[in-house]
Amino acid sequence: MDPSVQPSCFKLPESFFYPLVALSQILVVTALVLCGYWTGHILGGFAWDGSHMEFNLHPLLMVLGMIFFYGDAILMFRIFSKENKMVVKIMHMLLQILALLCSAVGLKAVFRYHSTKSIPNMYSMHSWIGLPTFLMFGLQFIFGFVTFLFPRLREGYRTVYMPVHRYFGVAIFAMAVAAVISGINEKQFFVYNGANNGTEYKDLPGEAYVANFLGIAVMGFALTVGFLVTYASYQREDDVEWEKLPLTAHAQAEMRQFSSMDEGEAVIEQK
Repeated sequence: MDPSVQPSCFKLPESFFYPLVALSQILVVTALVLCGYWTGHILGGFAWDGSHMEFNLHPLLMVLGMIFFYGDAILMFRIFSKENKMVVKIMHMLLQILALLCSAVGLKAVFRYHSTKSIPNMYSMHSWIGLPTFLMFGLQFIFGFVTFLFPRLREGYRTVYMPVHRYFGVAIFAMAVAAVISGINEKQFFVYNGANNGTEYKDLPGEAYVANFLGIAVMGFALTVGFLVTYASYQREDDVEWEKLPLTAHAQAEMRQFSSMDEGEAVIEQK
């Protein structure tokens, strides 16, 4: 049995698609609200002065860029599966540009804060995951733009690169989720280290629940997006352009047979 063929008893009805999309948006909006409350209220607000309030821009902008904008950019080809593909490509690109801008400012904020406070850079697991994720995302954007939009490579190259583009799109998103969750956890250990009224993270103070639920919302959004973009029944109908795929030897033989029959009939009619 072909493993790519899904048994009908396990196939989800198409009516589940939009509820799952709605669930993904509820989860990501919840994550943004929790992140805004965590950084804007619990951690003290925002500024651009090298203080801890400048650092607070980092988690908020990274969640906004690499989770919300990037995740929704991935979903565009599923949500608008019946729309003009070029229009969807432009929407996909615009959301990715917003993701890049937010992430770039978020990275600038954290490096500037570290420089002001003489804190070493790039020593934690969070940073080792986060910076390569951003750099890979930038390369993914450049390669995708050149291949599919401008100057838009020939069809053969696009066909070969498309599976690579899809894989790294999902893989980089997964890396972004890992970076965000590890960053949330790292910040929790910094804040609740016993110096803050003797409170430690293991005591799980009320404020820590906000950050923990933020991580859960991000993970839930990622799992929903991952399912929507990998479940075969929810893919665009024109994702695989069957009419442009090379014919098998058997199909070519059949086409030659039909062609010869048509030619024979044409000769008879002429006589």
